[in-house]
Amino acid sequence: MCYLWEFSSHITHRTSHITTMKFYSTKHTAPATDLKEAVIRGLPADNGLYMPELIRPMEDGFFEAAKDMSFPEMAFQLANRLLEGTIESAALKEIVYDAVNFEAPVHFLDEDYACLELFHGPSFAFKDFGARFMARIMSHFVKGSTEKLYILVATSGDTGGAVAQGFLGTPGIEVIILYPSQKISELQEKQLTTLGQNITALEVKGTFDDCQALVKQAFLDEELRAQLRISSANSINIARLIPQAFYYLYAWTQAAKKGKDVVFCVPSGNFGNITAGLIAHKMGLPVKHFVAANNSNDVFTKYHQTNIFEARPSVKTLSNAMDVGNPSNLQRIQDLYQNDIEQIRTHMSAYSFNDEQTKEAMKELYNKYQYLACPHTAVGYLGMKSYFEEHGKGATGVFLGTAHPAKFLDIVEPTLDVKVDIPARLQVLMAREKEAELMPTDYETFRAYLMKLV
Repeated sequence: MCYLWEFSSHITHRTSHITTMKFYSTKHTAPATDLKEAVIRGLPADNGLYMPELIRPMEDGFFEAAKDMSFPEMAFQLANRLLEGTIESAALKEIVYDAVNFEAPVHFLDEDYACLELFHGPSFAFKDFGARFMARIMSHFVKGSTEKLYILVATSGDTGGAVAQGFLGTPGIEVIILYPSQKISELQEKQLTTLGQNITALEVKGTFDDCQALVKQAFLDEELRAQLRISSANSINIARLIPQAFYYLYAWTQAAKKGKDVVFCVPSGNFGNITAGLIAHKMGLPVKHFVAANNSNDVFTKYHQTNIFEARPSVKTLSNAMDVGNPSNLQRIQDLYQNDIEQIRTHMSAYSFNDEQTKEAMKELYNKYQYLACPHTAVGYLGMKSYFEEHGKGATGVFLGTAHPAKFLDIVEPTLDVKVDIPARLQVLMAREKEAELMPTDYETFRAYLMKLV
């Protein structure tokens, strides 16, 4: 069965082949640009998000052939197609192979359910894929420059740790991580605040949305940008998004061996992760359907149901990395589907779950399958269950395991009444002292902090 997308043009001069990929803004008022500017700038001047001008399907036979490729090889082939002409092929291959140097296994629970484990990288979270790739792309572009590049990143939990690990020690790049005070786990906080070197943490007295708003305002501040070279490491940056498409392909090659259609369920907060899956789908990846699983921050689920989007302040939940009340990447999803909610519904379902349901799912996974899951992963499992309840089984349901359960000891251990083994690398961090500067939510204070770096 084939689920190829019918491509719809955003520009009139698009052809079946393009020499060098350009990137346009989802708001369509800023000029298209090359990969270097899209990555270094992070955000277009019109406050849209960058997207590749052309998403071409892979060559006939590629996906069957991919079943016999290594993970880095298939990732390189995907990247080479999507970033066509932007980076010399040998350099891109080196970047991909260096970034994708750990596994992403699909763990089958039974004939219907499987978990794509994305927590085997340096920070034990799925965002390692995007952060490592982006760090190497940026390093490639700033090589030889005497001007320092400052990476600004807002985190609701796992992004900060992944970015910190991905950029740690990178010459010419300084990383400033904004995180919401008392709204991430202790281990997540230690991953941001104990590394030193070129990593600085700002503890914002607000929510993730406040952190994200500060970062976005900085990117739109032309006076600031004229004096300070800044870029983003959030999923608003196209370089963070693209490598997340890699593991959907790798997971599909594993799950498809069962001989059934494949459905992916993605625990979703800022919606970068599922957007990457949709891009892979647009490139021809034969996935039957995608499911977005929200926690109580259910603005996308309500939009999916009503075609009315209403951003609202995020609320704190057990699955804190998904506590987003105004998901940035909704712009990209709407752009992929030409703002047509019926098209979105054709390719995506959406469900939301509260903390009590999340705890029950964690217990079910442990008692039924002897599987330890972090709360985000448990929300993904719930979304997969809801999809099967609504549409029936018959496909292999792959829900994404986004973080190692040890990162949420304060939730996993009392919920399941078990002792979780902490990986040695996380134990080392726990023993270190936190270093972070408190920051209010007003932009002028943040701007003044940045101007001191000039």
